[in-house]
Amino acid sequence: MQDPREPGPGGRDPGDEQPLDETRDSGRRDGGPWLEIPRTQWSQLAGDSLLTLDRATIEHLRGLDDPTDESDVEQVYLPLSQLIELHRTNRGRLWGAQNRFLGLSSAATPRTPLIVGVAGSVAVGKSTTARLLRELLARGENHPHVVLVPTDGFLMPNAELEARGLIPRKGFPESYDLRALLRFVMDVKSGRPDVSTPVYSHTLYDIVPGEREQIHSPDILILEGLNVLQPARAGHGDRSSVAVSDFIDFSVYVDADESDIERWYVERQIAYRREAVFEESSFFRAYSHLSDEEFRDLAHRVWARTNRPNLRENIAPTRPRATVILRKGPDHRISTVRIRKI
Repeated sequence: MQDPREPGPGGRDPGDEQPLDETRDSGRRDGGPWLEIPRTQWSQLAGDSLLTLDRATIEHLRGLDDPTDESDVEQVYLPLSQLIELHRTNRGRLWGAQNRFLGLSSAATPRTPLIVGVAGSVAVGKSTTARLLRELLARGENHPHVVLVPTDGFLMPNAELEARGLIPRKGFPESYDLRALLRFVMDVKSGRPDVSTPVYSHTLYDIVPGEREQIHSPDILILEGLNVLQPARAGHGDRSSVAVSDFIDFSVYVDADESDIERWYVERQIAYRREAVFEESSFFRAYSHLSDEEFRDLAHRVWARTNRPNLRENIAPTRPRATVILRKGPDHRISTVRIRKI
């Protein structure tokens, strides 16, 4: 944990309240419980940090057909990683203060991982966001152990979805093993040192049988998925219940216009099919007989039947629950950042 007396990311003390000069504050807009910051102003918050990622690393981390480059990392994701580290630092201070208040030793109540949720529609770029944050946070001043877990691994296997008639609703909340996902998050949050998760393959478009990823004592867990910000739903007899979102300490929602997301989704599906030529086991090889136009029409139909309703009914309504909203323009690049006021 960072020494509370040391300055935070970018050389600033996270505990200092310094007035913003007029130039830096001029672009900020008050939006009720949100502070909206244009990218030009947000980019200044990185300060004099020398941390960056080279082009090869970014190309490895970004999604298929995602245009993210060095300028996006330096202007958007670096300040965001610094904000997350600020939250982690101050959460550590609160942990220590609470232990002192309760008269407990740190050994009696070990510090638990910070859980960061990254949510948004399919094809909006949340996986790229999560991977970039993992890399930047892990390279930060204190080099925390950062683990990224996509919730795709908690989807029910295709055979189970088929048996339940849920294949057309794959990605909807009911297509996940929510009990297993919640148990995993609770184990991590309770400080259990060794846990594991199922593995999902986008090539197979299914859970990989018998394969699990082992996770050992992370300092930060990034949980990325469509539904990580879903609130708890009332149980039988109106009994209270808990949800994964109850254990998330900091959350990011990647947002864009629905029409743009649909376009990105279709383009990504076409790219997946193009890549399938080289993958014998790829799910998309089954569509190799279709013409480009036929496959494009199919992708639009899948969007209209599954992804659009899921976005409208389940994903977009969770947007106001996020700590930070990254708003993208038609060019797939982040234009504004909205932060929930404290």
